[in-house]
Amino acid sequence: MNRVELSELDFFSAEVQECPFHVYRQLQEEAPVWQMPGTEIFVVTRYSDIREVIRDPSRFSSSFGALLNTDSSNEEVTAVYEQGYEMVETLLTQDPPRHRVYRNLVNKVFSNKRIEGMRGYIEQITEELIDEWIDDGEVDLLNKLCVPLPIYVIADQLGVPRSELKMLKKWSDASTSRLGRLAGDDAQLQIAKDIVEFQHYFANMIDRMRESPEDNIISDLANNRIDEGRLLTKPEALGMIQQILVAGNETSTNAIAGGVLLLIQNPSQQAMLRQNPDLIPTAVEEILRLESPTSGMWRRATADTQIGGVAIPEGSILMVRFAAGNRDESIFPEGDCMDVERKNAGVHLAFGQGTHFCLGAQLARTELQIALTCLLRRIDNWALVEGKNSLKHTPNVLLRGLMDLHISFDKLAENGA
Repeated sequence: MNRVELSELDFFSAEVQECPFHVYRQLQEEAPVWQMPGTEIFVVTRYSDIREVIRDPSRFSSSFGALLNTDSSNEEVTAVYEQGYEMVETLLTQDPPRHRVYRNLVNKVFSNKRIEGMRGYIEQITEELIDEWIDDGEVDLLNKLCVPLPIYVIADQLGVPRSELKMLKKWSDASTSRLGRLAGDDAQLQIAKDIVEFQHYFANMIDRMRESPEDNIISDLANNRIDEGRLLTKPEALGMIQQILVAGNETSTNAIAGGVLLLIQNPSQQAMLRQNPDLIPTAVEEILRLESPTSGMWRRATADTQIGGVAIPEGSILMVRFAAGNRDESIFPEGDCMDVERKNAGVHLAFGQGTHFCLGAQLARTELQIALTCLLRRIDNWALVEGKNSLKHTPNVLLRGLMDLHISFDKLAENGA
């Protein structure tokens, strides 16, 4: 790819966000901590610099909620949000020590031990989803596996009926679109309507769970107490539910779809996994490194400081680009290439690090391991269906996920018989 003049680079343009990797490489070489022209935003692309930022919340705060509350000057959008609940700082946009108060409420839900105990249940859902289309020879894999698997799992944990899958997906997409900051005015209006609908649905559910507690996440959040023994406010509980919904499904959906595409594009790597399924856990880390479902995240400088020798004034906004750090050649040689035997694949930044290490990381890993294991065992000769795949990604500054994935395949005999 041709190099671009950094003074003219529109980093958040649709073109760059769709195919950003040559830009990441150029920034790493020429301006690893790059100030976007005419803004107070600094884009950080080297692994070591990203790691320094996200592991130092005293200098680089996660309190960027104000970015989310400046959706537009559109009075119609503002009026819609006024019908819902205000956004408050809880998990994603809260700093220590307050962050720990909220994180402790949900840590047990996503603990490694609990997720490992769910493995058989996740396998059952995966097998049932594959059963629905395995005799067809062709499938819209995105909507017939990659989306429903994580949504079913998180719906069960939240205590929401699986019949609400489309609603949950719509609300999750609206939340990520708002966070991603690329929506136009018309889209912002629909996002606002979807988010307010989400808030009222779960506000009613919180009321029900306080009257009649059940064994699910919503009931726990509705009835657990913090501080001096008080219940969470509705905005606090809703903020956490919204983030759990996104953490529990978006990264998994994007990673499964991206992983299948990578294995279609790298048939020798797929063959290695078929010959040696013990490589699947390492392959999952390599997929997460290359796909980086969360491409980046915001931070705010709390004081005048510097990163990589570049002065960062107090109040500046940093965009730490996980997807760039995950291809940093100084850490991952031949970083653009897939290697399911890569020794250090697991040191990737796909889930962040430090205080805000992704709540749903272990769930996403487990779902991706199980999905790949089942797919590799049950179907072969994966290929993209001609004329049905744009292979484009949903426009979003923070999350990266395919818009479509239609594959053809051959059904394998069960148990190799």
